[in-house]
Amino acid sequence: MAKASLLSFIVVLAFGAGALGAQKKAGTAASKTPTHDVQAINSNHLAGSQSEYLRRAIHQPVDWRPWGAEAFAQAAKLNRPVLLDVGATWCAFCELMDKESYTNPELAKFINENFVAVKVDYDADAKLSARLQRAQAYINVPSGLPLTAFVTPDGRLYTGGSYFPARPKRDKPAFYDALRKALKTYRDHDPALKNAFDLHLEKEFAHAN
Repeated sequence: MAKASLLSFIVVLAFGAGALGAQKKAGTAASKTPTHDVQAINSNHLAGSQSEYLRRAIHQPVDWRPWGAEAFAQAAKLNRPVLLDVGATWCAFCELMDKESYTNPELAKFINENFVAVKVDYDADAKLSARLQRAQAYINVPSGLPLTAFVTPDGRLYTGGSYFPARPKRDKPAFYDALRKALKTYRDHDPALKNAFDLHLEKEFAHAN
């Protein structure tokens, strides 16, 4: 009986040690998961940018792309409008909109599923920024910073605004409502598309190539 008890004790002790070792291995594996893996999941297409304004948005959940033919080709492929954000590092309302909206996972999910998002540094491309501001003025919407614009894949800016709050404020709609309205206008082939400002992107991108 004593021998059987001793044998049982040894078996239990060995089993416990094995289980503890397995737990330690699992914990070590979890603790060694590199943080950059998480960042890679959340990173977008701005990683190679030289612009400080664009770089600080690299790990926002919005799938941002830099301005260029590739972004508009992707919009055409997916048949989605382009959400265009123009801002600057010194712009307080640009920073506010980043914090309120572009870092919101749920809002970012809606943007990623329905738009191609493009971010532009106002200071890095002054000519483009001025052209976009003229386009906003042409269709009679605010053209300050941040400049928020909605553009068709073939380069027609059809609606937009400046700063949109996360929640409605006085005469400003919530950003989510502005996004939904812009998306509906595009999908319904609203007459507003006919009055859009043509940015003539084919000439710009052809010249760039």
